[in-house]
Amino acid sequence: MTAPAPQETAANADAPAELTDGYHLVVDALKLNDVETIYGVVGIPITDLARLAQAEGIRYIGFRHESNAAHAAAAAGYLTKKPGIALTVSAPGFLNGLVGLANATTNCFPMVQISGSSERHLVDLKQGDYEEMDQLAAAQQFCKAAYRISRVEDIGRGIARALRTAVSGRPGGVYLDIPAAVLGSIMDKAEGAKTLSRLVDPAPRQLPAPEAVDRAIELLAGAERPLVVLGKGAAYAQADDRIREFVESTGIPYVPMSMAKGLLPDDHPQSVATARSLALRKADVVMLVGARLNWLLGHGEAPQWNPDAKFIQVDIEPRELDSNQPIAAPLVGDVESVLEALAERAKPGQISAPTAWREELAARSAQNVEKMAGRLAADPHPMQFMGALRAVRDVLHDNQHAYLVNEGANALDMARNVIDMHVPRHRLDVGTWGVMGIGMGYAIAAAVETGQPVIAVEGDSAFGFSGMELETICRYRLPVTTVIMNNGGVYRGNDVNPLDDAPSPTTLMLSARHDLMIEAFGGKGYRATTPAEVTAALTESLAAGGPALIDCAIDPGAGTESGHISHLNPKGITVGNIVPSKK
Repeated sequence: MTAPAPQETAANADAPAELTDGYHLVVDALKLNDVETIYGVVGIPITDLARLAQAEGIRYIGFRHESNAAHAAAAAGYLTKKPGIALTVSAPGFLNGLVGLANATTNCFPMVQISGSSERHLVDLKQGDYEEMDQLAAAQQFCKAAYRISRVEDIGRGIARALRTAVSGRPGGVYLDIPAAVLGSIMDKAEGAKTLSRLVDPAPRQLPAPEAVDRAIELLAGAERPLVVLGKGAAYAQADDRIREFVESTGIPYVPMSMAKGLLPDDHPQSVATARSLALRKADVVMLVGARLNWLLGHGEAPQWNPDAKFIQVDIEPRELDSNQPIAAPLVGDVESVLEALAERAKPGQISAPTAWREELAARSAQNVEKMAGRLAADPHPMQFMGALRAVRDVLHDNQHAYLVNEGANALDMARNVIDMHVPRHRLDVGTWGVMGIGMGYAIAAAVETGQPVIAVEGDSAFGFSGMELETICRYRLPVTTVIMNNGGVYRGNDVNPLDDAPSPTTLMLSARHDLMIEAFGGKGYRATTPAEVTAALTESLAAGGPALIDCAIDPGAGTESGHISHLNPKGITVGNIVPSKK
């Protein structure tokens, strides 16, 4: 090789260095760690960040409200086991996204919210900067962790740390604050590239201790009425084969929590979801797999549970153990590793479910299924929740690749009982907090991340929290069909104001035409007043594969106050005893 001439060397030395900036380093760091999609709302100071990400091949999905973008990022994390990314502006936009971040943390979904923020020297002295807020301090109490990047050379480190924190151990939401000055900072491109890193094994397996496994095996082996409870943590683990192998090899009856439906098909002979009350009340040894003894399981307390029941808990987070009931056999580790260890250390036939117990639960299941069949067969007019949901169930049975998103009060509770799932992770709902507003965000994420059709079954009240995202669905031409249970109210639409003709606190507009709303954005709208019309509309919309909405006209008197959790309402003086004040 010929050495460069002295004049060439001098010329190269005089050439200006190639530069980069904070925007490019953020995008480069995300791409290096396989981030493929960002959900967000643009504005100062992150608009160019979204533009650059898109130009560099990262898919950007722009929303109408930050809460919905954050909910989408959370659902993406749940579906992919990789942190979903939400991008927001500062202050109010950051606070809007924080709702989804907090909900992701509560539900143990991995996501990272990246927010631009105002100039630190102005914020810290409270000098009144544009959208001034100490966002790091505000975020810390609502998420798994919060970090701020204060120097451009720390962008790679900050993004790597945020991604690892979100997905490792018990997954959750992470906040990453990037001030505007850092995004605009310029440095040498070659030096900047050296600051970036690709994560190695961000969510390492956690194996249970052998003695802990043996303790659990001994407890299960001695059980007369064993029960397995599958939670959404089991679904998130994507250890589907291991879960099926354990359940079927032991013969233990199981109850799936709502987002664990489909881990095994809901019509599996060992599923006792339709005899849940009896199973919980009589089980003597209960194995919780990715499920927590929180309010959704009555905190493990009698009379809902057998007061003498002993609990085995499979959880990756040791601090969860004993949070409500003493855990007789804690199994700390990831779901797949724990189930592998149980299979390896248990002797063939050592764990089994006595025939009498299985037959008792099967008899109760058959009895309850028969009762439900009678309710579903009825076809009153105006249409009831059950009729509309029966239609959705039947169409979904023939389209098991479709994802189901579900929120509301009665729309949620009844759909859980009516609509069977046959495929893992195909049901997404309000989860641990029971929060409203996840519907359109979750639906968009499911469509974007999987490419499969999505059916979002929404109460009309719940839909109102995120309904403007119909425009987002239409803009990106996503295969989402929204099915609204429209009974004209929060819970139901026949409540009255005892004082005058102004709407009551729970009254919505019964004449609302949500089907016309989606048509304004170019989607297909349907109005259904019978189950047969719901069936026809949903079948047609799934075949078309584009944005659609079915407005189901439900009897305004249908539904109960707060759905299945009306017992959580404080019992004070009832409305019937309230005498309207005189003006």
